[in-house]
Amino acid sequence: MCGIVGYIGPRPAVPIILDGLKRLEYRGYDSAGLAVLEKSNGLGVRRAQGKLRNLEDALRLNPVDGPYGIGHTRWATHGRPTEENAHPHKDCHGDIVVVHNGIVENYLALKHQLLEEGHKFVTETDTEIIAHLVEKYYEGNLENAVRDAVRQLSGVFALSVISRKDPNKIVAARSGPPVVIGLGDGEYFVASDVPAILSHTRDMFFLADGDIAVLTKDGVHLTDFNGRAVKRQVSHILWDPIMAEKGGYKHFMLKEIFEQPRAVRDTTLGRVGQESGRVFLDEMDISPREFKEFRQVRIVACGTSWHAATAGKFMIERLARIPCEVDYGSEFRYRDPLVGRDTLTIVISQSGETADTLAAQREAKHRGSKTLAICNVVGSMITREAAGTLITHAGPEIGVASTKAFTGQLTALFLVAMYLGQVREILSQQASLTLVQKLLHVPSLLEDILRHDAIYEDLAKTLSRASDFLYLGRGIHFPIALEGALKLKEISYIHAEGYPAGEMKHGPNALIDDKLPTVVIATRDPEDEQSRIIYEKTLSNIQEVKAREGIVVAVACEGDDEVAKMADHVIRIGTTHDLLLPILEVVPLQLLAYHIAVRRGCDVDQPRNLAKSVTVE
Repeated sequence: MCGIVGYIGPRPAVPIILDGLKRLEYRGYDSAGLAVLEKSNGLGVRRAQGKLRNLEDALRLNPVDGPYGIGHTRWATHGRPTEENAHPHKDCHGDIVVVHNGIVENYLALKHQLLEEGHKFVTETDTEIIAHLVEKYYEGNLENAVRDAVRQLSGVFALSVISRKDPNKIVAARSGPPVVIGLGDGEYFVASDVPAILSHTRDMFFLADGDIAVLTKDGVHLTDFNGRAVKRQVSHILWDPIMAEKGGYKHFMLKEIFEQPRAVRDTTLGRVGQESGRVFLDEMDISPREFKEFRQVRIVACGTSWHAATAGKFMIERLARIPCEVDYGSEFRYRDPLVGRDTLTIVISQSGETADTLAAQREAKHRGSKTLAICNVVGSMITREAAGTLITHAGPEIGVASTKAFTGQLTALFLVAMYLGQVREILSQQASLTLVQKLLHVPSLLEDILRHDAIYEDLAKTLSRASDFLYLGRGIHFPIALEGALKLKEISYIHAEGYPAGEMKHGPNALIDDKLPTVVIATRDPEDEQSRIIYEKTLSNIQEVKAREGIVVAVACEGDDEVAKMADHVIRIGTTHDLLLPILEVVPLQLLAYHIAVRRGCDVDQPRNLAKSVTVE
């Protein structure tokens, strides 16, 4: 959730820290602050409630300058979002400052103990106790004090610490939320996410849980919480820094919607044989024989990734004929799940640092299951702990509401389904060739959809005043209805529900009136008999809505005249294989949500109460 940025090197630290914090604004925050060691050997700390511009105003009125420091954007958990509670937090004497992401679960017990020892607290936060613990254990060496302090903490935390008593040093530690270390030319960086420092270096590595990093002007030294030296593999990030900028679009979300053809294309390329129809999955410590011998698949994810997982269930069961179940990451480990050595557990996370999904992955591994990660970030925790990894090459996704990461995940799941079908000898070569050709054509079909963005602007004029929406779909199209409803809720704050269309008579019909827009996914694959049956059932659902004077917005394939006769508004997409239609269907729903939110004056990229990466439970 919150953002951390730190820098040590020959340049002034404040501009670099502020720039990094701006690049992390998409994570969500309610206050900000920074601290640098000034040339006078004093710690210059500035904090402000609200947006980063308030911190910049504070710095203009009362500047600070120094060659190294740390900064933070805070999302309030303990204590109100005030300047007083903003990070960095100091110890009693102002010699040590800390920035922290996460939750210290035992902070009350620690605070009581520190109060008895004479420490004085000035904030309501759990973070302040970390500064006091470091002060308590400090005996001339900052990293040793941090090491002793973190061993007292329960919960999850990522933190960076500096001290004027032990200068020219930043100490970072991780137990849960992500920490990335950047290696520059004679300068070094610490951050909570890659985009914060991508304009300065592409050589980075993530700390593992239980790692402590010491950054000085001479380099980075790594140990674990017990002081033993450790090594982490450096990754060269291929993202272009310009990709993380808006590039002329009004919002990051709109830019990322328009990047989906490339995201699908890049996730596919190099993984399919156009002449053989074979799927190639690299970075797998899972043999083809093991893939063949799995008896069930479990997919674990949260939020939008859970919707992708639910669509993936249809793909896997259809193409590989193996039972597949989908779990929320937040529920999986609390229900004694039946997984073991005969289970492939697929974990999906855009960031690779989602706390609930990570916990579920560890639970599955503990029970003997091999895990396969579908993720958008190279080197993230989920990928490091997985037996196999499938990176979605969507590039950095800045908007809180996921778009291109979702279509990348659908693409990756389709590849996994095909691969399982092939190693299990369910899919013939001819069937595989047909599927590969259709998959390779999807990016051009997406480009066709995106050429008609004006349609959604016009629809938004009509629909933006509605207070509720209903989204309907059948089969593999049902999770896309869920995703469409989620997008509208996230960024426009309109209440919306996604429902299986076949459940209309079991309750949702009571909601329908002449003020309720109902978005119906009514697409079909003309070459698939099951798709035809589902399509005809969906037409009946549209008639049900119209019989109750409901407003119908239908997503239909080009050339479909039947839907046009019934619906009030029709959105057209191209035709492809039934299992690939979801990649096309979701884009109009993203655009519709975007334009409605813009028309309602909402903050599209940073919706209220939400964060990009949920790194605490």
